[in-house]
Amino acid sequence: MPEYLLRVEPQHSGQRLDLVILSYFKDLQQGLSRTAIQGLIRNGRVTVNGRNLIRPHQKVKAGEEIRVHTGEKQESVLLPEDIPLDVVYEDSDLAVINKPPGMVVHPAPGNYEHTLVNALLHRLGNLSDVNPQRPGIVHRLDKDTSGIMVVAKNNFAHLELTKQFVQHSIKRKYAALVKGRVEFDENIIELPIGRHPLKRKNMTVSFIGRARFAKTCYRTLKRGKDCSLLELEPFTGRTHQLRVHLAFIGYPILGDVKYGKGADFPRLALHALSLGFNHPRSGKFMEFSSDIPSEFKKFVH
Repeated sequence: MPEYLLRVEPQHSGQRLDLVILSYFKDLQQGLSRTAIQGLIRNGRVTVNGRNLIRPHQKVKAGEEIRVHTGEKQESVLLPEDIPLDVVYEDSDLAVINKPPGMVVHPAPGNYEHTLVNALLHRLGNLSDVNPQRPGIVHRLDKDTSGIMVVAKNNFAHLELTKQFVQHSIKRKYAALVKGRVEFDENIIELPIGRHPLKRKNMTVSFIGRARFAKTCYRTLKRGKDCSLLELEPFTGRTHQLRVHLAFIGYPILGDVKYGKGADFPRLALHALSLGFNHPRSGKFMEFSSDIPSEFKKFVH
C-alpha cells in the first residue's frame, strides 16, 4: 500500500490537516485533490504522530509526523483499442485531440468499448486516474459534437487543468448551425440553467431552485435562407449550456434531438473551434484550433 511520510514545517503550524497534506502533494507535483484527501482522512488512512484523525479540519502543530496511506490503484476494466485519432499536440503532461463527431468520450456502465478513452489508452498509454472510470478526461464533448479537447496524461496536469475550468479561465469557442436567421450580429445570453423538473436528463433555463448562472456570447458569421452560422463563446461551463441557451432564444442548434427537432441536420451541428489554457507545468498560455466543418459551410447558402 503506497504510504507517504511528511513532517509539519513551522510555517504550516496551526493549519488544517487536509490543507497541509494538499500542499505536500502539490510540491511533489502529484495529483491528489482536496476532496480525495478528505476522504482518506475520514476513512482512517491518515495518522498524526500515530493517532488516527478523522476530521479534515483538525489543526496540526510544527514537528508532528503525518502518514498518508493512499491505497492501491483501482484496476481498470477499460481496454486499449486501435482507433484512429487526430492528435493536434502532445507532451509529457497532456494531449490535444480533434475529436470526430459520433464518438462517445468516455465509457459508461454497459458500454466500455469504442470510446475516445479506449483510443487514448492505445495511442497515449499513460493517462491520469483521478477518476479511474474516465482516465485522462478533464472535460467532455457530447457524442455528436466535434472539435478540440484536452486530455491529461498524469494527475498533476489533470488537477491543474480542472482548476482552470472551475475558475472559467479556459478560453473556448464553438461554431454552431442554428435554425432561423439570427437577428443580431452579436449578443450576450445571460440566463441561469438548472435540471428540467420533469425530464431529468435534460437541462433548462430556470430562475428557481438550484439553477446556476450561465453566460454565452455569440457572433453571427453568416446567415442562410432559414439558418445561421454562429461563433459561440461560453463564459461558464454548464451542462448543455450552448444548446439550452440557443433553444431558449428561439434558435435551436440543427440536429439537436434533445432541445430541437433533430431532423434538420445529420448530426448535432456543434463544433469546438478552439481551446486556450495555461500549460499546467510551465504556465505558458497555449491555444489550439480546428476549422469549421465543411458541411456547416455548405449548409449555409
